[in-house]
Amino acid sequence: MAGETVSRTVLLESSDESLQLFGKHDRHFTLIEDNFNVHLLPRGLELIIEGPSEEVEPLYRMFQELLRSIRRGHYLGSREFEYALKLTREGKTRALRELFSDLLLVTPRGKQIRPKTMGQKRYLEAMRHQDIVLCIGPAGTGKTYLALAMAIDALKKKQVQRIILARPAVEAGEHLGFLPGDFQDKVDPYLRPVYDGLYELLGVELFQKYRERGIIEVAPLAYMRGRTLDDSFVILDEGQNATSEQMKMFLTRLGFGSQAVVTGDITQIDLPRERESGLAEAPRILGQVEGIALVYLTEKDVVRHPLVQNIIKAYEIYESNKGNDL
Repeated sequence: MAGETVSRTVLLESSDESLQLFGKHDRHFTLIEDNFNVHLLPRGLELIIEGPSEEVEPLYRMFQELLRSIRRGHYLGSREFEYALKLTREGKTRALRELFSDLLLVTPRGKQIRPKTMGQKRYLEAMRHQDIVLCIGPAGTGKTYLALAMAIDALKKKQVQRIILARPAVEAGEHLGFLPGDFQDKVDPYLRPVYDGLYELLGVELFQKYRERGIIEVAPLAYMRGRTLDDSFVILDEGQNATSEQMKMFLTRLGFGSQAVVTGDITQIDLPRERESGLAEAPRILGQVEGIALVYLTEKDVVRHPLVQNIIKAYEIYESNKGNDL
């Protein structure tokens, strides 16, 4: 039996707040009315929500949490609004405060870096509490970006003295000598995605300063061999393209006062068919080792264009059906 009909009024302070909450051309209203049995009445800087109490009250609490986040300087995008609506529909409104209150970093341009999904929240918590974290998930889930942000936060808090970033140069077979230019010219094409994240999080000038002083080092995975990395935040990006031997080599570089994060998507392995991915193998070997966290992100944690989530789902269905046809 439906509850009594009630009316709740959400009070806004500016047109900017209404734009973030309502979406362009009030797009968010359609999403709400598709998921909840309510009627929405916008009146200037007020939003009246009418309907059964069990539908209205969760929405009202959701709007209050979103407004609290916006008023703390967080810009609410449509993807985040959709995720907040999903949590509310699942009866998880309380999780919104936990999610949106977790401010990790503010970029030089004022962008607030925080988890946008509960999967990302678990990922950050794992990095905060474990010395080694293996994060496996599809493209667009923020695996590398959040690891970079965590590394920069640790550096600013003087928890580490340097950041070391590595990537397998699979396309060059880890043999870069035949490429033109000096060492940096040879490896830059393979490390460009990492640079892009660092430029945004630090700014180009500070990144160049840190790099010149050796505070930030970016190199192919092969150049990690034989080193012991103390007081460092070490990130291996595209870990699915590391062989089993390379993964073992990388993880055993960890020295005192250091932390390591390995990220990758085991559905996009570029290794030869006869070579097993070190990241795909690692959970079987290290799953029970204390101090190592395994974090799995899914298409639900994708924070890129909404179509990316649908693309990932479509490929998963295709690969599953292809396996059944064999």
